Amino acid sequence: MMRGMSVPPDEQPPTETAILVPIPDGEPVLGRYRAALDQAAGWGVPAHVTILYPLMPPEKITDAVISSASAAVASVGSFDCEFARTEWFGQEVLWLALKPDKPFRALISAVGAAFPQFPPYGGAHEDVMPHLTVGDVPLGGVEQLQAAEAGLKPALPIRARVTRAWLMTGSTAPASWHMVAELPLAP
Repeated sequence: MMRGMSVPPDEQPPTETAILVPIPDGEPVLGRYRAALDQAAGWGVPAHVTILYPLMPPEKITDAVISSASAAVASVGSFDCEFARTEWFGQEVLWLALKPDKPFRALISAVGAAFPQFPPYGGAHEDVMPHLTVGDVPLGGVEQLQAAEAGLKPALPIRARVTRAWLMTGSTAPASWHMVAELPLAP
């Protein structure tokens, strides 16, 4: 999801927003790996699947924005999913693949339609692959990611019931991310 560089303590880090689906059922298995290998975990971002990042600056979040996000998320029904296998983006990012991915893609599409001026990942990818990041090379090195993959495989699959998304804001400062609004999916 969100990547950034360390900011000297005397500078105010930039703030950002995102809509994501928290996966609390993943924390018992993923927590220690993410703490060591995923910068976002240190920022306070839970195990999650990103729906839209980056969204607008936090100061632009209004009741109308939250209402639009809520309506978009509510256009998709609650669903069950599982994270059954590890995958890689090159040799740089270790992530968990999910199935089914169609409901996550529906969320990405609905939220994207509500906020077309903010394409996922700034428009960097033609196809946004729903996934749960375990870690990336800049923090852990490929050997640490490979060790995490070997440790995770016996604990898979992780099963989850998806009933909500979160609108979150934060920065690259430790423990800075927090939920602004809970966005329920349709029952």
